[in-house]
Amino acid sequence: MTAKEEILQSLRDATGLQLSDDHLTILIASAVVFLTALFVWALTPRKAKRKYALDPESWTKFQMVKKEHVSHNSRRFRFALQTEETILGLPIGQHISIQGVDEEGKEFSRPYTPTTLDDDVGHFELVIKVYPQGKMSQCLEKLSVGTYVPFKGPKGRFTYTSGQVREFGMLAGGTGITPMFQVLKFILKDPSDNTKVKLIYANISLGDILLKDELDSFAKLHPNKFSIYYVLNDPPPGWTGGVGFVSADMIKAHLPAPAEDVKILRCGPPPMNKAMAAHLDALGYSKEMQFQF
Repeated sequence: MTAKEEILQSLRDATGLQLSDDHLTILIASAVVFLTALFVWALTPRKAKRKYALDPESWTKFQMVKKEHVSHNSRRFRFALQTEETILGLPIGQHISIQGVDEEGKEFSRPYTPTTLDDDVGHFELVIKVYPQGKMSQCLEKLSVGTYVPFKGPKGRFTYTSGQVREFGMLAGGTGITPMFQVLKFILKDPSDNTKVKLIYANISLGDILLKDELDSFAKLHPNKFSIYYVLNDPPPGWTGGVGFVSADMIKAHLPAPAEDVKILRCGPPPMNKAMAAHLDALGYSKEMQFQF
């Protein structure tokens, strides 16, 4: 009995079917086609599925791996994601919630915007001011490196696509700079994004300005796309920026004029947000031209 006859007989015994030489030829051809397709599939490069760390429905714990003093009352916290390839998965201009536990053992949460982008794989960073009466900032200040902290997100109404406006005007106060910083960083890293940004950033003193080195660097590297005007309540001697509270005249001088392709973003303490909304309304910016984080 030949090898071919042995194969046919084995198939007949296994299936109970009366198979002919033609059947065997078809089976062999089909097997060759299948194996060839499988081989090609195995060698074809495939884009790895992006892994996102955040879950909007449940709390996920991330380990604090670094805590840095940025100024007398601000800290930069770095948190590691699940792996070095994991992406946070936070849309530009949106925020995450942090869960803390107060002195009575009760859980509470606060929203924060990371200063990093999804390009920064494997980790994210928060820049936070530590206030004496700040419930969450005091909670984070007391935590040691290595502690796991619960997060949830993303959250927020802001969406951004390249070219959606010709120019952004930004009004930020204190820690309200963080969502602005994220949007700004995203725009400036893309050479094909021609959106211009003008920022007014208000603080009490020079030492209170968050991310000043980064902002000044952005303005120096991208003079045709970004400009910044600082306003201080308590300026040092020789200060050349704005003094006092942000006024309508400052907005008129340093932000883009009202137009359909302009949007003014604002984020700061509630009294500032209220005052800025009144200034913008008086200057002719429609509701569609304004957005508050």
